[in-house]
Amino acid sequence: MPGTDRGDATYGPTADVDGRDADGRDADDHDDGTAPVVALDASALMAPIEANVRLFEELDRLLGSHAAVVPAAVVAELDGLRSGAGTEATAASVGADLAERAETVETDASYADDALVELATTGRVGYVVTNDRPLARRVLDADVPVICLRGRNTLAITEP
Repeated sequence: MPGTDRGDATYGPTADVDGRDADGRDADDHDDGTAPVVALDASALMAPIEANVRLFEELDRLLGSHAAVVPAAVVAELDGLRSGAGTEATAASVGADLAERAETVETDASYADDALVELATTGRVGYVVTNDRPLARRVLDADVPVICLRGRNTLAITEP
């Protein structure tokens, strides 16, 4: 599978998103094929409603075992969107619920896209899941693979 063997972006199942595991070792030191860390964007978390995507099942299909993280800025974005009305508010509400299945992480950036790029450029994640094309380009430019919607309701990995 493309993109699953990036040794520089794999983290142990107990790894903190700062790239260190419970023993304080750098995540890069793991040679045992441990689970990659995947950062989720609001567009990905809203995809189950907007595109009928089974997000976590698709990630399991693509990556097998993985650890999902959501920047606090993405959680804040979803909270703001779900206070509205209509399909977008419903999608944001579902997205906020799905975000609870992932670890919320802090970044220096307060804007969601910048937070995701920060996670990518600092090596804290091995993949970013987004359907936002400008964000995907920024992440790919940072040499980190992007997982995005392909076809009706399937996710695929785009390598830098």
